[in-house]
Amino acid sequence: MTYIQRRHFLKASALSALAGALPLGSHATPAPGFTDPDKDSEKIYFINDGIFYRPFDYLQQLQMIQQKHPIGRDFYGTDGTMKELLDKCCEITGKEAAVYLPSGTLSNQLALQVLSGENPKVMVQESSHVYRDEADASQTIFHKRLIPLGKDHATFTLEELKAAVNWHKTEEAFEAPVGALSIETPVRRYTNTYFPLEEIIRITDYCREQGIKTHLDGARLHISAAFTGNKVIDYAKHFDTVYLCLYKYLGAQGGAVLCGEKKVIDKMPHLIKVHGGGIFTNWGNAAMALHHLQDIDQVLQAAITKAQSLFKSLNTLGGLEITARERGTNIFDLRFDKKIDTVKMAHWLRNEQGIIVGQPQPYGASRMMVNATILRRDNAAITAAFKSALKAGS
Repeated sequence: MTYIQRRHFLKASALSALAGALPLGSHATPAPGFTDPDKDSEKIYFINDGIFYRPFDYLQQLQMIQQKHPIGRDFYGTDGTMKELLDKCCEITGKEAAVYLPSGTLSNQLALQVLSGENPKVMVQESSHVYRDEADASQTIFHKRLIPLGKDHATFTLEELKAAVNWHKTEEAFEAPVGALSIETPVRRYTNTYFPLEEIIRITDYCREQGIKTHLDGARLHISAAFTGNKVIDYAKHFDTVYLCLYKYLGAQGGAVLCGEKKVIDKMPHLIKVHGGGIFTNWGNAAMALHHLQDIDQVLQAAITKAQSLFKSLNTLGGLEITARERGTNIFDLRFDKKIDTVKMAHWLRNEQGIIVGQPQPYGASRMMVNATILRRDNAAITAAFKSALKAGS
């Protein structure tokens, strides 16, 4: 049986003691067992990248944040707590400036529009959010021609990029330059597979030589960094712009931050307004994201350490097996013996123990997603819950 084996999976063995020592703001101190089936803040979600607060818990968390550090109202994404958030994003990405936007889609699209300028072509991953999940905005609104790379794969190589650039130079009657390139890591459509940093460096170095601007879709960048032993800035410093999501693991209700050179970011407020993205006040999202951003690296490392120990324990139960994916980050494969009724088991876990797991995907395995909610209960209690659930599903 293959167990979790990944380069940089654990950067420091001392992290195993961290789970109970982190601030309450990101997660509760691990409890021995499940006590209240109606209390969402006690549940463990193996189906999310982070904490997705329900309204009651969200309001409680904001109250706690307000008591610790009074929240300052912003005006159209400036001043107050929002400014603190933008400053923090500049710090962790190493960029000159940052701007708040209501969505990741708008962040990606405006970044590529400004970076590419008059040049009509933009190179993207075929599996990326920009290419697959943004309603052809690049083509229909910004009149950019997206050139997909790495079909049927999470990533692409420098050699593939060079071949595509050369083909479009030599095989088209009228040369239309490539203005920008976008990379997403980790890649959602490929179960959060990470794009190797070594290849990112080769690609962005080449783009710089060719005068091609680069954008990083970092919707889950902290996850990619944590599971590969890198830092956010290790990725961000190679790109002209980088987008960070505020809700996937930072707890906010929505929103995004785009970071880059001041001359690029200074163009954004007008474009945001033109495209209907100007929102009067955003302090709720800013406060929640800033709060979680303070210790997100520690929280993710504690979750990784805890998951390693937990999955090893669960794999001794019999009836299930948890394995890592190639170049995976926080998503692991959970496979059950054929005799196990996975629907009955999942139902029992949810209702009796407040542990939420997904049903098997078309490829045969369920997805076990590591996130901060794993820190809400000790491993012995989680293991005992799975042991009972296996009996219920037999």
